[in-house]
Amino acid sequence: MNKSRFRVLVAEDEPRYIWAIQTNLEARGYEVLTAPDGQKAVELAVSEQPDLVLLDIKMPVLNGYEACRRIREFSTVPIIMLTALAEEANKVHGLDLGADDYITKPFSAPELLARVRAALRRVGFSEGLPSASSFQAGVVRVDFAQQRVFISGQEVELTPTEYRLLCELVKQPGRLLVPDHLLEKVWGPGYEGGDKLVRQAIHRLRCKMERDPRHPEYIQTRPGLGYVFVPPN
Repeated sequence: MNKSRFRVLVAEDEPRYIWAIQTNLEARGYEVLTAPDGQKAVELAVSEQPDLVLLDIKMPVLNGYEACRRIREFSTVPIIMLTALAEEANKVHGLDLGADDYITKPFSAPELLARVRAALRRVGFSEGLPSASSFQAGVVRVDFAQQRVFISGQEVELTPTEYRLLCELVKQPGRLLVPDHLLEKVWGPGYEGGDKLVRQAIHRLRCKMERDPRHPEYIQTRPGLGYVFVPPN
């Protein structure tokens, strides 16, 4: 990506976290916008068009889940959820709503910065994409040049992570891809063993692309092994 200064929107109602996040990001050259609640976060996402959004879950007016859902109605900006809720169901719910990643409080500055860098790298996914300008398989068409996906001629809105995951699958149709490979290629270093990230992203892709997500035609699971994109005969 050619931008020299990335804009990060931080939605958080705890002053100590706002200060810590803003201080660390600004020290690395990021421009930081802050929102004290979910409603203000949605408004700033509309007006300021940030490159990345950090959303706390427990916020007044609108919580992080609802803010994430509303942002996803108009934007594919990368979203990282900040949560003190360690239960699996809470993390899965955020991913289901379109979040790309999550960080559990308390977190260290190096972990935060690594997740931010990884999320921004995923937006600039021109490296490693197929050399062909597009991919067509049945009703699925991926336009690599414009980074757009169409099903039966209708455009499908994917998050940056979902798009990069789909590209990795369609680059190698018919080949079994294990979760660790997808984690490395799509999420980047440091995500080894995060199979649930892959599982949830695959689920979201199927819900957006497949006629029946419970019986997928294209993105199929090989139980205990991984995933494969199966083009039609």
